[in-house]
Amino acid sequence: MPRFFVAQESVSAEDITIVGDDVNHIKNVLRMREGEKLTLTCGRGIDYECSIHLIGDDSIICKIEQETPVQTELPVEIVLYQALPKGDKMDLIVQKAVELGAAKIVPVKTKRCVVKYDGKKSAKKVSRWQEIARSAAKQSGRGIIPEITDIMTYDMALQSAEKLDIVLFPYEMCDMTLTSGAIIRDATDKSSIGIFIGPEGGFETSEVDQATDAGARTISLGKRILRTETAGLAILSILMFMIEDKSLER
Repeated sequence: MPRFFVAQESVSAEDITIVGDDVNHIKNVLRMREGEKLTLTCGRGIDYECSIHLIGDDSIICKIEQETPVQTELPVEIVLYQALPKGDKMDLIVQKAVELGAAKIVPVKTKRCVVKYDGKKSAKKVSRWQEIARSAAKQSGRGIIPEITDIMTYDMALQSAEKLDIVLFPYEMCDMTLTSGAIIRDATDKSSIGIFIGPEGGFETSEVDQATDAGARTISLGKRILRTETAGLAILSILMFMIEDKSLER
């Protein structure tokens, strides 16, 4: 069944009004007609099973037939703090992180980041990444559209992460011990998790020290050196599986 996000203010007791680009997609791409079914969600944890009631030039009115809790959101808030990579790698990272359940993605400027964005280019990039997040959320059946924040400095990112229950810091120089698995398992019991991923050149030692001084837990993701576009997706995959597996046991 086709699925679309709508603004909260478009939802009334009995009807939901669709506006914007989705109107054209429903009418001219999917070629849906009055009476056909679709699923709408507005980011409040509820899926609305609807039927198309009226198709207008600029809007579509849908009748709410059933409300059900969203089943696709993780019970843990995961925030990915991703150092800015080169080229268009961030497009892939955002798309896959949304599919894997990240609740928020924070682009971060670290000392070894090669790319430099001025104010205007930064805003354009964030807007592009937010649209990628929206598309990925729609495709993967998410109940929310994860937020892509403005680009933060490393200091700002660490300060932002202070409110989270635990911060994981995958680091290639981390001592390969059994403690990494224990730390990750412990993280799955928390309500919120932060993940810091470095750029192509990795974190500088001073940045690692700064993070651990702020309470971050360094972990290993194995014996291989992972690329920046792989590391975040690896730990997100591990967390998603462990959190959902634990939820099934309850």
